[in-house]
Amino acid sequence: MRYLPLTESDRQDMLSAIGAGKIEDLFRDVPEEARLINKIELPDHKSELEVEEIISNLSEKNIDTSGVPSFLGAGAYRHHIPAAVDHLIQRGEFLTSYTPYQPEISQGTLQALFEFQTQVSMITGMEVANASMYDGATACAEAVLMATRITRRDKVILSGGLHPHYKDVTETQTRYLNLNIINRKTDIDGSENLDLLIDDQTACVVVQNPNFLGHLKDLTHLSDLCNNLDVLLIVVVTEVVSLGGIISPGEMGADIVVGEGQSLGNPLTFGGPYVGLFATHEKYVRQMPGRLCGQTVDNQGSRGWVLTLSTREQHIRREKATSNICTNSGLCALSFTIHLALLGEIGFRKLAELNHSKALQLAEKLSELKGLRIINKTYFNEFSVKLPRPASDLVTSLAKKSILAGVPLSRLISDDPELNNVLLVSATECTTEQDMDALVEALDEEF
Repeated sequence: MRYLPLTESDRQDMLSAIGAGKIEDLFRDVPEEARLINKIELPDHKSELEVEEIISNLSEKNIDTSGVPSFLGAGAYRHHIPAAVDHLIQRGEFLTSYTPYQPEISQGTLQALFEFQTQVSMITGMEVANASMYDGATACAEAVLMATRITRRDKVILSGGLHPHYKDVTETQTRYLNLNIINRKTDIDGSENLDLLIDDQTACVVVQNPNFLGHLKDLTHLSDLCNNLDVLLIVVVTEVVSLGGIISPGEMGADIVVGEGQSLGNPLTFGGPYVGLFATHEKYVRQMPGRLCGQTVDNQGSRGWVLTLSTREQHIRREKATSNICTNSGLCALSFTIHLALLGEIGFRKLAELNHSKALQLAEKLSELKGLRIINKTYFNEFSVKLPRPASDLVTSLAKKSILAGVPLSRLISDDPELNNVLLVSATECTTEQDMDALVEALDEEF
């Protein structure tokens, strides 16, 4: 059965309208050797039971982070998600709700987003947060665009400690805007100094804390320097749990804070969907992308919620829009909100402390191995190690032993030979001592 109810005559009429003789002409730009000529060797049909069995057998070929020792991080982290999170987000009121254009029938969705904004503002130390972005990388790119609008300058400095994916997305989103983007070399040892690059032509400086290699920094000096030159400091946080244990970016003087909220309430899910965080000062609120849910009072004096600000192109004239992002990650934001509400302030701090203690424990065990050097002096739950051989080869070898040893930096930054032997490892509350011992034993055998 075909799902498109087109007759052969319909197809010929369409081909004729675009000047094509046959359907194959539509693929003329695809090289002959890349085209599939024969049918795929698959049965025409199977029963539902048989399909489930086949797919299940295929899935068992994957190595799952929950089933083996895993030290993967680099912007996506495995954390425990309380059962209540999945239960609540699957309630029909949340699961089927859509963009809350009509506040009178969307009070629950709007209130949930308002609570999300409040939480993001509190943990980032900022005055106002939006109703979420697609993910941390797009939030970073939007922050750069916002900074150039506010300052009316075109020089953008991307720290060498910024996640490579965030750099790529930012450069892609700003490609046609004639911005002067200064992309710094990877900050391997955490000693990067941006002071001499910042001047009165700079729109913003983008730094990550903890940075891509796990280094933690006090950004107060950088903030003071930026403030003196009217430069906006954008702070990126890829591991949101860290905000439960370190001084918030807002307290350090950040002007815009963006990040990835996946660590709270959202599983790894093969890289998405995730939830981008975006917070700033109230004075910049009209330049903030996305949407803002606000609290109000109706004509009977009862508390209610509305979309206070919608500066996207669907709502206002395109030339006045701050972003062309068309929605927020509502369900992922809800998961974030529920998880953080379940933790509470004390629980959030305890979770951060547990993550840090696990990383300390892992570092202590790894430091006993000959030929391995821990690069970081400071870190939260993720740090970099220098190996005696290429990290990519080692990770491949350990994967065959059902150990996900970490992320080789060479897979993310291929043009820097200094990173070939550097491995990024992460430990969270889900990392057991048995996992750590398995990694240490496997590395000892490899060396």
